[in-house]
Amino acid sequence: MLNIAVLVSGGGTNLQAIIDASERGEIPLGRLALVLSSSPKAYALERAAKHGIPSEVVNRKECADRAEFDSKLLAALEKHNIDIIVLAGFMCILSKDFTDKYPNRIINVHPSLIPSFCGDGFYGLKVHEAALEYGVKVTGATVHFVNEVCDGGQIIMQKAVDILEGDTPEILQKRVMEQAEWIILPKSLAMLCEKYSQEK
Repeated sequence: MLNIAVLVSGGGTNLQAIIDASERGEIPLGRLALVLSSSPKAYALERAAKHGIPSEVVNRKECADRAEFDSKLLAALEKHNIDIIVLAGFMCILSKDFTDKYPNRIINVHPSLIPSFCGDGFYGLKVHEAALEYGVKVTGATVHFVNEVCDGGQIIMQKAVDILEGDTPEILQKRVMEQAEWIILPKSLAMLCEKYSQEK
């Protein structure tokens, strides 16, 4: 059984998708061992408490610099013997020193079909605003490995979602979550757990 940490900053809708999949038995080789938040106000912490998942807060605003933030995150992960890390609405870029400690063991979900609408500045509603502004007919979500380049790691899984007449960024965001993110993130996590459990 591999220990999974989910890193969050806000509401935790993708965390909830992972919790739901786990409780349905869809991540059989992984255990949700920690929810780690960059904000003490993140609603994701309440989701963790409701399901009995340990949680910790490393407040980005209280850290002098990225090195201190990374150091505190790593200490929390090591304390809980974490094997795999999922970024689920985690609004902080991780340094190379951090990602090098967990090579191919950190995954992220991004609300577009990478390489479209990704990289610095593309997060949350901004991604969907850009897709609508550009006029693409299809968008979607991508789960990828995390390295020091924003949205630059190897792609694990993608799922396309149609853009419909009259879509607003908010409507599109909800459809991409429901039809893509909440499906491919737990699936990718289950695949990763299977891969690394064979290596243990």
